[in-house]
Amino acid sequence: MKMTIDVTALAAKLIASSGIAAKADIGRVAAGLGLAGQPVAVGDDCAALPDGDGYLLFAIEGFINEFVAADPWFAGWCGVMVNISDVFAMGGRPVAVVDAVWANGEENASPVLEGMRDAAAAYGVPIVGGHTNIRTDRHQLSVAILGRAKKLLTSFDAKPGDILIAAVDHRGRYREPFNNWEAATDAPPDRLRGDLEIMAQIAEAGLALAAKDISQGGIPGTAIMLAECSGVGIDIDLTAIPLPEGVALERWLSTFPSYGYLLSVAPSNVEAVLKIFTARGIVAAAIGTVNAGSEVAISADGNRAVIRDHARVPLLGLGPAAADERREREDAA
Repeated sequence: MKMTIDVTALAAKLIASSGIAAKADIGRVAAGLGLAGQPVAVGDDCAALPDGDGYLLFAIEGFINEFVAADPWFAGWCGVMVNISDVFAMGGRPVAVVDAVWANGEENASPVLEGMRDAAAAYGVPIVGGHTNIRTDRHQLSVAILGRAKKLLTSFDAKPGDILIAAVDHRGRYREPFNNWEAATDAPPDRLRGDLEIMAQIAEAGLALAAKDISQGGIPGTAIMLAECSGVGIDIDLTAIPLPEGVALERWLSTFPSYGYLLSVAPSNVEAVLKIFTARGIVAAAIGTVNAGSEVAISADGNRAVIRDHARVPLLGLGPAAADERREREDAA
């Protein structure tokens, strides 16, 4: 039976989403640090530092205290996993990670450390140091990563006329009670590593220029960030989004998958990109279009609702200027 989607009601929930609203903090912090006009573009999954004939990629993730306290082993795993995903989202490959752990005693720190160690072994990325404080009553975690890319996938290069592709590993389940779709901890390490290699292969083959890791804002929030950084609009067709069995659309739109990417792809490359993902069992589909303008909207069955007009109400406050500066520097070089 065909599912009926109340586009207007769903848009209202997405507009009020805490996962999307939290991304506004990025712009406020960037402004407070005076990052506008810096030589390295801000707003991507990693900072891309020109290095010889490629780029060093540098990123960091911090985790909500409640998450670390409630599921410490998985928090440790995620500390490594999400950083690795950020590097691959930009067409790179990870080199090493460092961590900062706060806990009340060694007993409470141990599961976090075990989760990081297990993930590092599964993904084949070494932990090479960090900072530790196990004499505090706060359970906190942050992890940073260094990677390297030959060619970049960025948040700044989506073009009007592109097709929006979502690629997500459905071979998982929710890590209740959070909206984390976990498809990694019991997967064979060789498969994990091979699946991630897809993004570097796409970048190096020139099959796409723009991509973004699907993060806490889910597919809509990630689309807003991609659209704002690239200075474009995006229309998402809700009926084109593949859903895991038994998962409701509303929850899926707020989901943070362990393996999930949005890619902005020229129409001539869409079939090739989809085949690369599906050949490895990753569910990939064209779910929308990239347009001139600044509206990010959802639609179904002829009904359309705007969830953000980033020209009127910026989410990140960063915009495409950073990408223009990067391209000018590359042309001059």
